[in-house]
Amino acid sequence: MLKAIAIDDERMALEVIKSHASKVPFITLEAVFSDGIQGLEFQSQQPVDLIFLDINMPDISGIDLMAMLPASTMVIFTTAYSEYAVKGFELNALDYLLKPFPLSRFLKACQKARDWKALQPSEEPEFIFIKTTNSQQRVNFTELLYCEATGNYVTLQLENEKVISRMTLKELERLLPSYFMRTHRSFVVNKNRINKVERHQVQVEDHLIPVSLSHADFLCFDKLSNPK
Repeated sequence: MLKAIAIDDERMALEVIKSHASKVPFITLEAVFSDGIQGLEFQSQQPVDLIFLDINMPDISGIDLMAMLPASTMVIFTTAYSEYAVKGFELNALDYLLKPFPLSRFLKACQKARDWKALQPSEEPEFIFIKTTNSQQRVNFTELLYCEATGNYVTLQLENEKVISRMTLKELERLLPSYFMRTHRSFVVNKNRINKVERHQVQVEDHLIPVSLSHADFLCFDKLSNPK
C-alpha cells in the first residue's frame, strides 16, 4: 500500500485526484492541500510515499516545492501546461500527468510508483521527534517499548522515561517502523522487545500489555519471529 497526498491550488483538480485514487486499491490518499506550504508541512510531520503535485501554483511552484522534499519521496506532477514536462523529468519526477487525465492514465502512473517502490531497499527510521508540552523530544525506536493511548494523548514508554504527546495512536502509528504492532485499540508494542507471549497479553520488559480478540493475529509466530 502506498500512502499519498495531493497538492494543487485548483479544487476541481483535487476532486478528480480524490475520485481516481479511490479506485486504485494500492493507493491511500491521506490528505489533499490547495496550499503548497501546508502540504510540505504535512509531509515533514507525517511522511508519505507519493505526492501528486501541481506545478503552476501561486505561492510556490511545484518545481520549487519538490526541491524541498526528501529524495526518497516519489512525485507525480499534474499540470495543464505541457511545457513543464522536460523540467519535471530533469528533476527525476516519477511521471507527468497532463490535465485533464483519465483514470486509465492515472492508474498507469500509480502502477509506476508501486513498481518503483518495490525496487527500493527497505530503510527503517531510527528515531522520531515527538511534540510535548514545551519541546520536541527525540525518541529512539530501539529504546521505545510500547505506546498507550489515553483520550487525546499518547504515552510513549521508553526504557527509562515516559514521553506524553497530544495525538492519536493512529497518527503515531504512521510514523513508526514496521516492527511496531498493535495488540489492542489502545496499545502498540515494539515486537523486538517482547520477552514473553501469553494468550491474552504479552510481556515487554517488566510491562504487561493486553492483546484483544480483534488483534489476536498478533500472536502468530511468523509475525513475532521476523524482527525489522
